[in-house]
Amino acid sequence: MATAQKGDRVRVKYTGKLDDGQIFDSSEECGCGCDEEEGPLEFVIGEEELLPGFEEAVIGMSIQEKKEIKLVAEDAYGPWHEEMVMAIERSEIPEDIELEIDNMLEVTDEDGSAFPVRITEVTDTTVTLDANHPLSGEDLTFEIELVEIL
Repeated sequence: MATAQKGDRVRVKYTGKLDDGQIFDSSEECGCGCDEEEGPLEFVIGEEELLPGFEEAVIGMSIQEKKEIKLVAEDAYGPWHEEMVMAIERSEIPEDIELEIDNMLEVTDEDGSAFPVRITEVTDTTVTLDANHPLSGEDLTFEIELVEIL
Protein backbone atom coordinates (compact mmCIF):
# COMPACT_ATOMS: atom_id res chain seq x y z
CA MET A 1 0.00 0.00 0.00
CA ALA A 2 1.29 3.45 -0.92
CA THR A 3 2.32 5.85 1.80
CA ALA A 4 2.60 9.63 1.63
CA GLN A 5 6.10 10.95 0.98
CA LYS A 6 7.77 14.35 0.72
CA GLY A 7 6.81 15.92 -2.60
CA ASP A 8 3.42 14.15 -2.78
CA ARG A 9 0.26 16.18 -3.26
CA VAL A 10 -2.19 14.88 -0.66
CA ARG A 11 -5.66 15.52 0.73
CA VAL A 12 -6.28 15.23 4.45
CA LYS A 13 -9.18 15.72 6.82
CA TYR A 14 -8.16 17.32 10.09
CA THR A 15 -9.40 18.87 13.29
CA GLY A 16 -7.23 21.23 15.34
CA LYS A 17 -7.89 21.56 19.08
CA LEU A 18 -6.53 23.58 21.97
CA ASP A 19 -5.52 21.90 25.25
CA ASP A 20 -9.00 22.51 26.67
CA GLY A 21 -10.56 20.59 23.75
CA GLN A 22 -11.87 23.69 21.96
CA ILE A 23 -11.78 23.24 18.17
CA PHE A 24 -9.98 26.14 16.48
CA ASP A 25 -9.90 24.77 12.92
CA SER A 26 -11.32 21.88 10.95
CA SER A 27 -11.51 20.70 7.36
CA GLU A 28 -15.09 19.67 8.08
CA GLU A 29 -16.48 23.12 8.90
CA CYS A 30 -15.71 26.49 7.37
CA GLY A 31 -15.73 28.21 10.76
CA CYS A 32 -18.13 30.97 9.75
CA GLY A 33 -21.13 29.42 11.52
CA CYS A 34 -22.98 28.63 8.29
CA ASP A 35 -22.66 24.80 8.53
CA GLU A 36 -20.96 24.77 5.13
CA GLU A 37 -18.36 22.02 4.75
CA GLU A 38 -14.85 22.89 3.65
CA GLY A 39 -13.76 19.45 2.49
CA PRO A 40 -10.31 17.90 2.70
CA LEU A 41 -7.22 20.11 2.78
CA GLU A 42 -4.95 19.67 -0.25
CA PHE A 43 -1.23 20.44 -0.08
CA VAL A 44 2.20 19.25 -1.24
CA ILE A 45 4.25 17.70 1.55
CA GLY A 46 7.49 19.61 2.04
CA GLU A 47 6.49 22.88 0.36
CA GLU A 48 6.10 24.46 3.81
CA GLU A 49 2.52 25.59 3.18
CA LEU A 50 1.51 24.42 6.67
CA LEU A 51 3.03 24.05 10.10
CA PRO A 52 6.14 21.86 9.66
CA GLY A 53 5.04 19.36 12.32
CA PHE A 54 1.70 18.91 10.57
CA GLU A 55 3.35 18.18 7.21
CA GLU A 56 5.90 15.83 8.80
CA ALA A 57 3.12 13.87 10.51
CA VAL A 58 1.56 13.00 7.15
CA ILE A 59 4.80 11.46 5.83
CA GLY A 60 4.49 7.67 5.97
CA MET A 61 0.71 7.65 6.41
CA SER A 62 -1.45 5.30 4.32
CA ILE A 63 -4.79 6.23 2.79
CA GLN A 64 -7.56 6.24 5.44
CA GLU A 65 -4.96 6.09 8.24
CA LYS A 66 -5.73 8.38 11.17
CA LYS A 67 -3.19 9.96 13.48
CA GLU A 68 -3.22 12.41 16.39
CA ILE A 69 -0.26 14.73 16.92
CA LYS A 70 0.52 17.39 19.50
CA LEU A 71 2.58 20.47 18.66
CA VAL A 72 3.96 22.53 21.52
CA ALA A 73 3.64 26.30 21.08
CA GLU A 74 7.27 26.69 19.97
CA ASP A 75 6.67 24.22 17.11
CA ALA A 76 3.31 25.73 16.16
CA TYR A 77 2.87 29.53 16.11
CA GLY A 78 5.59 30.31 18.63
CA PRO A 79 5.46 31.87 22.07
CA TRP A 80 3.33 34.90 22.91
CA HIS A 81 5.40 38.12 23.06
CA GLU A 82 4.42 41.03 25.32
CA GLU A 83 6.35 43.46 23.10
CA MET A 84 3.91 42.73 20.25
CA VAL A 85 1.05 44.32 22.23
CA MET A 86 0.59 48.07 21.90
CA ALA A 87 -1.86 50.66 23.19
CA ILE A 88 -2.58 53.52 20.82
CA GLU A 89 -4.70 56.63 21.11
CA ARG A 90 -8.25 56.02 19.98
CA SER A 91 -8.04 59.24 17.96
CA GLU A 92 -5.38 57.62 15.72
CA ILE A 93 -7.93 55.12 14.39
CA PRO A 94 -10.34 56.22 11.65
CA GLU A 95 -13.88 56.71 12.94
CA ASP A 96 -15.35 54.22 10.45
CA ILE A 97 -13.39 51.31 12.01
CA GLU A 98 -15.51 49.13 14.28
CA LEU A 99 -13.67 48.87 17.61
CA GLU A 100 -14.84 45.56 19.07
CA ILE A 101 -12.79 43.09 21.10
CA ASP A 102 -11.30 40.31 18.90
CA ASN A 103 -11.89 42.24 15.65
CA MET A 104 -8.91 42.02 13.30
CA LEU A 105 -7.37 45.13 11.74
CA GLU A 106 -4.50 45.65 9.35
CA VAL A 107 -1.90 48.22 10.34
CA THR A 108 1.08 49.59 8.46
CA ASP A 109 4.47 50.13 10.08
CA GLU A 110 7.07 52.81 9.29
CA ASP A 111 8.49 50.96 6.27
CA GLY A 112 5.04 50.44 4.70
CA SER A 113 4.66 46.77 5.61
CA ALA A 114 1.12 45.75 6.54
CA PHE A 115 0.39 43.19 9.25
CA PRO A 116 -2.72 41.94 11.07
CA VAL A 117 -3.50 42.89 14.68
CA ARG A 118 -6.32 41.88 17.01
CA ILE A 119 -8.18 44.35 19.22
CA THR A 120 -7.84 43.17 22.83
CA GLU A 121 -9.09 46.19 24.80
CA VAL A 122 -11.02 49.38 24.09
CA THR A 123 -11.30 52.30 26.53
CA ASP A 124 -12.56 55.85 26.09
CA THR A 125 -9.05 57.01 25.16
CA THR A 126 -7.01 53.99 23.97
CA VAL A 127 -7.24 50.83 21.88
CA THR A 128 -4.95 47.90 22.69
CA LEU A 129 -3.75 45.90 19.68
CA ASP A 130 -2.04 42.50 19.74
CA ALA A 131 0.18 41.58 16.76
CA ASN A 132 0.85 38.05 18.05
CA HIS A 133 -0.71 35.23 16.02
CA PRO A 134 -4.04 34.37 17.71
CA LEU A 135 -2.70 30.87 18.47
CA SER A 136 0.74 31.95 19.69
CA GLY A 137 1.58 30.51 23.08
CA GLU A 138 -0.86 27.63 22.57
CA ASP A 139 -0.06 23.92 22.40
CA LEU A 140 -2.10 22.41 19.56
CA THR A 141 -3.48 18.92 18.93
CA PHE A 142 -4.39 17.78 15.43
CA GLU A 143 -6.42 14.72 14.44
CA ILE A 144 -5.38 13.92 10.87
CA GLU A 145 -6.76 11.42 8.34
CA LEU A 146 -5.05 10.89 5.00
CA VAL A 147 -7.84 10.83 2.41
CA GLU A 148 -5.93 10.70 -0.86
CA ILE A 149 -2.47 10.76 -2.44
CA LEU A 150 -2.83 12.53 -5.79
